[in-house]
Amino acid sequence: MSLPQPLKSVYALADANSFYASCEKVFRPELEGKPVVVLSNNDGCVIAQSKEAKAALALYMCRPWFEVKEAAEKIGTIAFSSNYELYGAMSNRFVQTLRHFSPRVEVYSIDESFMDMTGLRRDLSVYGQEIKHTVRQWTGLPICIGFGHSKTLAKLANHCAKKQPGWDGVCDLTSLSVPELDHLLASLEISTVWGVGKRLERRLHAVGVTNVLQLKHADPKRIRDKFGVLLERTVRELNGEVWLELDQMVPEANQVISSRSFGHRIDSLTDLQAAISFHAGNAAERMRKKGLYANAVYVFIQNSPHDEAPYYCGQQMIALPSPTNSTQQITKAALWLLSKVYQPGVYYLKGGVMLMELVAEGGQQRELFGFSQQDSKNHRLMGTIDKVNAKYGRGTVKTAAEGVRQDWQMRRVLKSPGYLHQWKGLLKVR
Repeated sequence: MSLPQPLKSVYALADANSFYASCEKVFRPELEGKPVVVLSNNDGCVIAQSKEAKAALALYMCRPWFEVKEAAEKIGTIAFSSNYELYGAMSNRFVQTLRHFSPRVEVYSIDESFMDMTGLRRDLSVYGQEIKHTVRQWTGLPICIGFGHSKTLAKLANHCAKKQPGWDGVCDLTSLSVPELDHLLASLEISTVWGVGKRLERRLHAVGVTNVLQLKHADPKRIRDKFGVLLERTVRELNGEVWLELDQMVPEANQVISSRSFGHRIDSLTDLQAAISFHAGNAAERMRKKGLYANAVYVFIQNSPHDEAPYYCGQQMIALPSPTNSTQQITKAALWLLSKVYQPGVYYLKGGVMLMELVAEGGQQRELFGFSQQDSKNHRLMGTIDKVNAKYGRGTVKTAAEGVRQDWQMRRVLKSPGYLHQWKGLLKVR
């Protein structure tokens, strides 16, 4: 009696199209079909474009907005400041919708997720269209989906679904015969493969590997000897071997950073103290959500390297006596570091706080006499503050060092309302 053959793995990659711009369009249906761009911190550069903006403006990413603003406005382009809170909420809705179609989902980025489709006895092209239309109906986001026998092939299939109109947003490489798949791979440039950047592409071209099919047929051992183990795994994945398993667990962070450019250049120590205190509190809150404690605090402040004045970046780190998740203790350490790196007469443009050498509560090295009663009180205090801020909004309860007015905050004059996270941002129906 022969044993049943194990099921061949099948993965899907769902990717939201022009994610930031699409999020803005969801709540403004009158923008459908119009060019939309989203700007970076302080409304500096273009970081996202709708398909209409890409076709009309032909911008490369991170182009300064002031350089293209006039041309963009002539064709009716609508610009938005980055609304990260909205994009995070929309990403969560996107992922929750995908979980209705697969028991295992790996969140790869804010707009991309892998799904395990192994053993699914359905036409994957039809199933992909069902997922695509459901995501559009439930979230308003347009997406593309690719299916493959490995994550690398699923990523490649998603590229085909997005770039080739004939696939209608869904590409199933598992349904193709070997000759059909090889014909498709031969038409794709090597740079379309997940993990192959410009530098690696040039090195591959130098040895005669110019398309995906040639990379697929390359000898894995020779690839490993010349380019390393990571590219060897890519070659094996292109041949349908699974070397990158689905990871449903978010890896434990080694560090948490809070940093943004200021809305305008500042030279006042008082303003810098308020900014660094804000970032210290923000980083501490994010760290507590992960159930982690910090062993070290790092602070940096800098002016712009493009200023006429000499470039200055003050940075310093301090190790803490014991791991902590206390906003007060972290802020105190951060302000002490700021006092060491601050130089008067410099017009600072950016600053931030990084919490380092993070450990879980159960894995931290305790003090000689263990946690004191004060530590227990601080734990309860932090928990209460986090609950209040979660209910009423970040900053409802904060340290006095953050100040009342935060004129240093980055500019977002074109920011859309908080449709999903603020009462005043809720849409009104008349």
